[in-house]
Amino acid sequence: MSRVRFATAKDLFEAFPELFKAIQAPPTEESPINFLNGLAAKGLLDDAVAACAFLLPRREAVWWSCASVRRLSGNIDENKAAGLKAAEAWVHEPDNDRRLAALDIATKGDPNDASTYLAFAAGWSGGLLYAHPENPVPMPAYMTPRAARTAITLAAHYADASERRALLRTCIENGAELAVNGL
Repeated sequence: MSRVRFATAKDLFEAFPELFKAIQAPPTEESPINFLNGLAAKGLLDDAVAACAFLLPRREAVWWSCASVRRLSGNIDENKAAGLKAAEAWVHEPDNDRRLAALDIATKGDPNDASTYLAFAAGWSGGLLYAHPENPVPMPAYMTPRAARTAITLAAHYADASERRALLRTCIENGAELAVNGL
């Protein structure tokens, strides 16, 4: 049985209105998986990455983005892997301490490094955006997929140009499978 949370691509766009700006193709009444696969088939890989990041639940989005960055980056410099490791640790045990540790690493990280955005994806997966005692504001649901998408986009930018499209297609296929089957 599918674990996809949205009945149609339109439902996904309605839940995350920023997709109207992030994806060139208009939403349809087809299932989100068919919409995602259609974007990939048309070669709209950046759009497909965005759709997949927002389609997945937060934990799965972080896991998928970590796996995608690993695939796109090849050998990752251990000196730049702190964000990746923190995000993966949060996926394995998604508790508040690991989330906050990832967020701390992200806020100190290089804004041009995919690993930083992996840590943000985990760090923004819950908690509060604003902790005012009278009016606390929970973390918006779009923050994790936005960071996951950014991490993959950055990693793709630095991937070998001759392999980039094939690697992204594999990442998108893996994301679609994860959306259907879960972790």
